[in-house]
Amino acid sequence: MDNQSPIGITGGTGVYEIPELEILESVAVDTPFGEPSDEYIRGNLKGVDIVFLPRHGRGHLYSAPGVNYRANIYGFKKLGVDSLLATGAVGSMREEHHPTDIVIPDQFFDNTGRRVSTFFTGSPAIHVDLADPTCPALREIIYRSGLRAGASIKNGGTYICIDGPAFSTRAESEIYRSWGMDIIGMSGATEAKLCREAEMCYVSLALVTDYDVWKEGAEDVTVDVIVANLLKNAQTARAILKEAILNVPGNRGCSCRNALDNAIVGDINMVSDESRARLGILVDRHMPPKVL
Repeated sequence: MDNQSPIGITGGTGVYEIPELEILESVAVDTPFGEPSDEYIRGNLKGVDIVFLPRHGRGHLYSAPGVNYRANIYGFKKLGVDSLLATGAVGSMREEHHPTDIVIPDQFFDNTGRRVSTFFTGSPAIHVDLADPTCPALREIIYRSGLRAGASIKNGGTYICIDGPAFSTRAESEIYRSWGMDIIGMSGATEAKLCREAEMCYVSLALVTDYDVWKEGAEDVTVDVIVANLLKNAQTARAILKEAILNVPGNRGCSCRNALDNAIVGDINMVSDESRARLGILVDRHMPPKVL
């Protein structure tokens, strides 16, 4: 395995229980976008450096709309992470995606409207290519790892991302189904967008916990239902993560880590020192010192 950068993981605290994962330290990270959800946990798995962040904070302090996604992703970048494996609970929008199944989405439909999902709100004007929002190399690694772990896992599908924290109404659930969505969650699209802007590879390990509220005869989605099915899937998810971590190569053959190469519009010499300082490591590689 030739990966030299730490591998990032975000999701629930169950990652601490990955067999043979050695926890080394907790690290507080300052960012220009505020405080991340918690301190980052540095660890090592058979010689592979890991950086983990509980998306919602330890103890699940923040609901989805309260998570500072920009700070979280910037913090990973600052710690040298260039690939992020994300886990999270999702609802199924299709009969064939059963509770306790796992879906690896290759597309997102962002139906949020109350959160900032970009680092680039001012100068310079930057427009990344998001046609394929997840890393194909990481998706394949996660999929193969899932098969080896004996999971009921599907490679591909569309994840609709909603603001939350409330779950869907029945009318909303039926509309999302009519749009052709596969799964529904509250974090994936935002993280995928920010990772692409940060030139990081991103993949989502979506753990199906319920049928939202569309399926007649199925139990409606509640926190109790979600937690119960997450616990059923926890051991399999940990096995997948362990296998995937040990097989993420440094040379992945994707374009994720060069996403800004042709995305910056305008004269970079006109970008203010304040903007350069705020964006920092996100744009340093693309903005040499000003020509005076």
